[in-house]
Amino acid sequence: MSTSKWTGKKALFLGDSITEGVGTTKTYHAVLNEMIGFGEVKHYGISATRIASQPDDGGSAMSVRYAGMDDDADLVVVFGGTNDFGHGSAPIGTREDFTTDTFLGALNVLMTGLIDKYANASICFLTPLHRDFYDGYAELNPATGLRLELFVEHLKERARYYALPILDLYAISGMQPKLQIIKDRYMPDGLHPNDAGHQLMAQRIAPFLETL
Repeated sequence: MSTSKWTGKKALFLGDSITEGVGTTKTYHAVLNEMIGFGEVKHYGISATRIASQPDDGGSAMSVRYAGMDDDADLVVVFGGTNDFGHGSAPIGTREDFTTDTFLGALNVLMTGLIDKYANASICFLTPLHRDFYDGYAELNPATGLRLELFVEHLKERARYYALPILDLYAISGMQPKLQIIKDRYMPDGLHPNDAGHQLMAQRIAPFLETL
């Protein structure tokens, strides 16, 4: 473990199944904890959850449940969006929306809400990873006609607007599961990283956190 600006600090991780740990025995935030030595780590990863709300989600959307996270933190990391693409029905909406029922509105609610809730913390976002034919499709969702890359770009644009740091894992994770050698090594089901995939993510995320 090397000395980090986050050593001894409290870190919260909000996300979906990847943050929860589906497909791995050691999550990226557990690896980060080994590398950094946080004072306290809490993860709020719930499988299949989205950033935007849907009528049947029971309030599980990240733009809703962030309010129930611990009120104190030094670092807040949000890793979501793949399920908004994958099995979400919320429309994209507009940049002016302030409702959790659209993707852009949910980003506005989540980002401003985190800024208000954690005024003294560093807040950052991670973009979704690439995926391969999970749930029967890859880059194009046949139900909505939308591409994963669209959600990535909207996430990056809203983060820029609110001046929140964002790490583009879609661009630099090193994991493109459409390549069989990469899929076998890091993402056997085409979506959820395995132990090696989480290790690789942590190696990408750790230097990024030092820039915050």
